[in-house]
Amino acid sequence: MLLYGKEQERLIKIFQFFLITIMRFTSINNQTQGIHPKSSIFLSLSRGGYTSLFRGALWPLHVTRIGSSSDTTTMPTAASPSVSASASSTSGTHSDLLTRLTSPDSDVQLKALRELKNRIIGNRTKKLSFIKLGLVPPVAAILASRAQSQSQAHRDNNLLVQSVAALGSFACGFDAGVQAVLDAGVFPNLLLLLSHPDAKVVDSGARSLRMIYQSKLAPKCDFIQEKNMEFLLSLLNSENENVTGLGTSIIIRSCETTVEQKALCHSGVVKKLISLLEGSLSQTDNSLESLATIMKNNVEAVSEFVGSENGRALSSLIELTKDRYPRTRLLASMCLIVIRNSSSCYLQDIGIKTKLVHLLLELHDDPGQVGDEAPSAFSSLISEKLDLQKLAFEANAVDKLYNHLQKSLLHPKRFEGILLALADVCSKLESCRSRFLSLQALKLVSDALTHDSFEVRNFMNEMIVPPLVRLLDDPSTSVQVAALAAIGNVVVDFTMRRSLFGLCGGVKQLVQLSRSMDSTVRLNAIWALRNLTFLADHACKQEIFKELTASSLASVICDPEPFVQEQALALIRNLVDGCMKSVELVFAEDGMLLDAVGRQLQNASKDEILIQGMYVLSNVASGNEFHKEAVMQQLIPQGDNGTQSFILKFLQSNENQLRTASVWAIVNLTFPSSPCAFSRLVKLHDAGIVSQVKSMANDPCLDVKLRVKTMLGQLTTFSDCSA
Repeated sequence: MLLYGKEQERLIKIFQFFLITIMRFTSINNQTQGIHPKSSIFLSLSRGGYTSLFRGALWPLHVTRIGSSSDTTTMPTAASPSVSASASSTSGTHSDLLTRLTSPDSDVQLKALRELKNRIIGNRTKKLSFIKLGLVPPVAAILASRAQSQSQAHRDNNLLVQSVAALGSFACGFDAGVQAVLDAGVFPNLLLLLSHPDAKVVDSGARSLRMIYQSKLAPKCDFIQEKNMEFLLSLLNSENENVTGLGTSIIIRSCETTVEQKALCHSGVVKKLISLLEGSLSQTDNSLESLATIMKNNVEAVSEFVGSENGRALSSLIELTKDRYPRTRLLASMCLIVIRNSSSCYLQDIGIKTKLVHLLLELHDDPGQVGDEAPSAFSSLISEKLDLQKLAFEANAVDKLYNHLQKSLLHPKRFEGILLALADVCSKLESCRSRFLSLQALKLVSDALTHDSFEVRNFMNEMIVPPLVRLLDDPSTSVQVAALAAIGNVVVDFTMRRSLFGLCGGVKQLVQLSRSMDSTVRLNAIWALRNLTFLADHACKQEIFKELTASSLASVICDPEPFVQEQALALIRNLVDGCMKSVELVFAEDGMLLDAVGRQLQNASKDEILIQGMYVLSNVASGNEFHKEAVMQQLIPQGDNGTQSFILKFLQSNENQLRTASVWAIVNLTFPSSPCAFSRLVKLHDAGIVSQVKSMANDPCLDVKLRVKTMLGQLTTFSDCSA
């Protein structure tokens, strides 16, 4: 779900306040999770063109193609096997259909078109199969040959109707179908059909064009050009409902700028749409949606509508909120919301506000499309409006939204809308926040981060990351800490979030906060950087290390606070985990970082610090000969006066993880295939380390026991030293 401009800013602002509100009320349980032998992780919480003038003087539409093949909707992964199987099983059918579609016999073509249409109606899998098998172009060819001849023969008209119906079926509710139809070049020919003398042909052409305009891939109309505006008005003035519906669909899909909105107002489109409010159900709904598009954030358009017919248009709109059809009630409500949001001087009556709140909450119960769209409409109604949020709270909105969120198999659009609505209703009122937390709804929100739907997960990523980065500049230390804790969760092992986090400037912010005078801020900033590097690729680590610098990291290792020291070493442990290039990072600036780690291991007394430090050495020891020798120099310095190596003390520790990390380092140093492994083994033997490891063969800790077993197995290849 991609969000742009003001809409994105509004949603980010909502989610920002919502997330931090929840964080303020939630105690962060900073408990270290189980540690991978070479990496570490912390989770503080448990776990959304055409540019030519077409033939036909009556329909001169200039359009600009938007989108590309990369915009085409991809079938869900789960459907892939079915698609493949379908393609295989229909190969015979394809050959037969293709032969009949290209037959010179019109009757054969007609039967083939009807069969094709019946096969693909409502079946995305078959649509995709037939698209891949190349059946769209021959159908487009039948349309082109008849549309351009302008023949009025009954047989030709039937072929036109059936070919258009087949193409419309391919496009209906399926972006891949829309893309295939447009790529086949049918759009100009479909426009030609709108001026055909046969009413059935006109109706079928308009119907298929409407199906195309359900998709964002549909060509965009340039309303600024006079001929295009004439074309649009001719559609809206048609007596054919599908033709007028096509006109409203073009407005909904193409009207995006204030200039376009004003052009539509000045051309009398708003007045025409108002008159269509009294038409059929379809015309009413289409007009409501078009009016909302034209009036959105446009005071001039709103004023024209409200003042139309001495206010009767507005009264009619309010009356439509009582309509028997749920979709009409929803669309009428959305129009009223657009009017209120575009110009605050309208719709101040408390009765109308209360009615809208209750109506939209009621529409959440609809099991179909209306229920999917109601949450977003409700969010738009109450966003940044304290008075409406109070009315929502009085209407028990928090409980109702929470109850809907608990339901299984929610459509992604509904799920996202409910999250936004909850964010809005909790954005200003403490009573709403308290009620939300009393329902223990936070888990449902955090679960959305790992939702089955990619759309929901992506929505959550886009909504969470940018506002969290902004909160790192908040003047309140508690807010900064809460944001840092949340970031630590968000960036763990999710490449997309890490990338977005970097683009938002998050790495620089974390590095700056790691130098804060406040120890809690420093701790959480380092902790977030630690999680950011967990199982990250080298490019990500290099970017982080470039911002941190070796000297700054060395300084943080010696921080006055032991907890900060521990997290700094855990960060380095993650940085050097992985490829050889990552190991090289500790050797920057003459190896000052490795020296700082060594000094901590000699001087620190806290087991948690020592564990992380030994894992750093273990990871470095998994590198090349130069890296292994550098670790040996830390363990058994040259010119040592017989002082006992600190690793001996660690091997005798009561802390299981410290013993495990220490044996890991020795295993990596003495790996038999390493050229200088034997010489290192001799030094370790002379320092009494080998004999200590041998004595640990029956260590009570299983992890230690397994590592010791590996070490003893390696010793058998060095008979001289193992005797």
